[in-house]
Amino acid sequence: DVFSFIMKKEGIDFGQALRLLAQRAGITLSSSETSQAEDKEKQRLFQISEAAAEYYHHILLNTKVGEAARSYFAKRKLTPETVKEHRLGFSLNSWEALKQYLIPRGYEEKELIEAGLIIQREDGGSYDRFRNRLMFPTYNIQGRVIGFGARALDDSLPKYINSPQTSIFDKSSSLYGIDKAKT
Repeated sequence: DVFSFIMKKEGIDFGQALRLLAQRAGITLSSSETSQAEDKEKQRLFQISEAAAEYYHHILLNTKVGEAARSYFAKRKLTPETVKEHRLGFSLNSWEALKQYLIPRGYEEKELIEAGLIIQREDGGSYDRFRNRLMFPTYNIQGRVIGFGARALDDSLPKYINSPQTSIFDKSSSLYGIDKAKT
């Protein structure tokens, strides 16, 4: 049916397909408070992931510490256009750089944990999940950042780290580059 088609084509759930089709048909839907709260939480995680992607991309392109990552990409024959198109990035070799960047911009530590960008310590503190790594944002089919894949530039283990499962990221149902392949 039309709902299944839109769900598969757009990579969205039934509720999102219903809202999309209603909007296209000019129909106003009422929604429950629970649904609105979940949507608001997901939107916030999308915003946080977007801010992190921009931060990592800026470090790669505009800092001296990003030079090694730029050299690695050049050695692998990735053009500057490809790096920009996919917004590849680099995470600093720091335990709190991303956290210190995002919190003053209005994001809460709890939200950064929910987004999978920082890890909660048992003692109550937290630290950045990604350190000294090439950053590959993963996008959903609509082109929104939902998570990250990261590769160590040195001999650090593990060599690859992915974002954990969140309400917007499920690695087993996410295909890298789907946003580009959609059309």
